[in-house]
Amino acid sequence: QVPLVESGGGLVQPGGSLRLSCAASISNFRYFHMAWYRQAPEKQRELVARIDLGTGTIIADSVKGRFTTFIDNTNNTVHLQMNSLKPEDTATYFCNIDPPRNSYWGKGTLVTVAS
Repeated sequence: QVPLVESGGGLVQPGGSLRLSCAASISNFRYFHMAWYRQAPEKQRELVARIDLGTGTIIADSVKGRFTTFIDNTNNTVHLQMNSLKPEDTATYFCNIDPPRNSYWGKGTLVTVAS
């Protein structure tokens, strides 16, 4: 069983919104710091947001005020709500724990922001 599966990406126009989802099947995932990462073409993967004790914390200055993250405890899903999207948000988004565990990296979900 794949520990973490991301979904919800797609093509969106600048200024638009998307909600990404991460279905977690790891045991006791609520005891981890769940996190969102992204990797743009030809750039290093970066930490975007982390959930500390149930409260989402946005890490990347570039998305503060636009992105939020939260856990849906009813179905073990972590969400990343992205508003006011910009072309520079184009990347493949991954969920993992923080610090990340290699065995938890999934395929990610591609977000493309373009008009």
